[in-house]
Amino acid sequence: MTRNIYDSPLSARYAGSKMKYLFSPDMKFKTWRKLWIALAETELELGLPVTREQVEELKAHAEDINYEVAEEREKQVRHDVMSHVYAYGQQCPKAAGIIHLGATSCYVGDNTDIIVMTEALRLVRDKLIAVIRVLAKFAKDYKELPTLAFTHFQAAQPTTVGKRATLWIQDLLMDLEDVEYQLSKAKLLGCKGTTGTQASFLELFEGDQEKCRELDRKIAEKLGYTQCFAVSGQTYSRKLDSQMLSLLSGIAQSAAKFSNDIRLLQHLKEVEEPFEKNQIGSSAMAYKRNPMRSERIASLARYVIADAVNPAMTMSSQWFERTLDDSANKRISIPEAFLAVDGILNLYANVADGLVVYPKVIGQHLLRELPFMATENIMMDAAKRGANRQELHEHIRLHSMEAARVVKEQGGENDLLARIADDPIFGVTLEELKEIVKPEKYVGRAPVQTEDFLRDSVAPILEKYSFVGEESAEINV
Repeated sequence: MTRNIYDSPLSARYAGSKMKYLFSPDMKFKTWRKLWIALAETELELGLPVTREQVEELKAHAEDINYEVAEEREKQVRHDVMSHVYAYGQQCPKAAGIIHLGATSCYVGDNTDIIVMTEALRLVRDKLIAVIRVLAKFAKDYKELPTLAFTHFQAAQPTTVGKRATLWIQDLLMDLEDVEYQLSKAKLLGCKGTTGTQASFLELFEGDQEKCRELDRKIAEKLGYTQCFAVSGQTYSRKLDSQMLSLLSGIAQSAAKFSNDIRLLQHLKEVEEPFEKNQIGSSAMAYKRNPMRSERIASLARYVIADAVNPAMTMSSQWFERTLDDSANKRISIPEAFLAVDGILNLYANVADGLVVYPKVIGQHLLRELPFMATENIMMDAAKRGANRQELHEHIRLHSMEAARVVKEQGGENDLLARIADDPIFGVTLEELKEIVKPEKYVGRAPVQTEDFLRDSVAPILEKYSFVGEESAEINV
């Protein structure tokens, strides 16, 4: 670690090693060489003066990049692509003259950006699956545990802990759909030339239009893609970058929603994020167990959501076939967004896998509010026994107001059931009332909805992606 220069926290603290490698110089420059090999091999196949010996020489040095030579050359020529062309040529003297033949810098730069983003998105997809898998188990385990639901963070009709988790999963399934769609239409820039017209290749192929078409098709195939953008300027449309970060923003939004719910539940002491044996919650208050991982999810999510504006602005401000005001911005905004989402999903999986549920606290909170919610049922039962419905309503109203006053002004327990049991108009005992207000009677279809959702919506996805391993989430701090 270098301690006397700035290092991005996203790399140093939050993102995992796989995502960091995808945006590393080594991944970038090795991909450049793969692209040069694909170009040379395709030109050979299409009849240009490139030999098999030259292609094999390029392949022999695809991985062992002579970085020192490239870096020294760049000091002289101030051009990263031509510096690496030169360095590659030093290792491949027979092929030096045909490296990058007919191409522009964007051939390696833009195609590499697409390849890296696509691989990064596949990693994001796999981590989404990992989180969904963990949450599905949690939802199944707690599908029948009644809990107080909230609207406006005010007590509302009960749900179950598992049903609440299905709401988190559903958001992630929507994100996964977007990821799958984006991956389904992945395409390279191809080899289009200075303004996207392939003029240099039309010259090289002596006016053969079909060979110009084949050039793109073959390069895409060699890199594992089925197609290239049909048309372009010098670069691929920066609309792609905007779409990518919009998608990442959506994932960040889903994760932030989850983290906010956990933070509120931890305040209520109903559900906690994992807290390690030697973890310190506060430097001043030793007893505290702060939801620091959930807070970090929210914090990183806020960054990603804001960062998604960058490529949108870049896309909207591109001029004609290209301008270079995208370059510095996309070098920062795109890698950082992917690294941040990687960190978010690592944290999400870690928190979800270690959630601690306190059923007794949940039950206490529920029983404190449930008598108010059960008054309709109590009133209907009394009416069936012959009591006047309007009179019952007035008695319930008065008892409810008094019970609420005891809770709010005196800090006492909710004694509404005892008040009703003591009121002869209802004709019911306290034991009978307690039977009426059993929590499981007020959760509606929540347990069944959870079962249906896990079976019909989640299980097929987990089966489809059964190849995604169950790696432990990588948490650095």
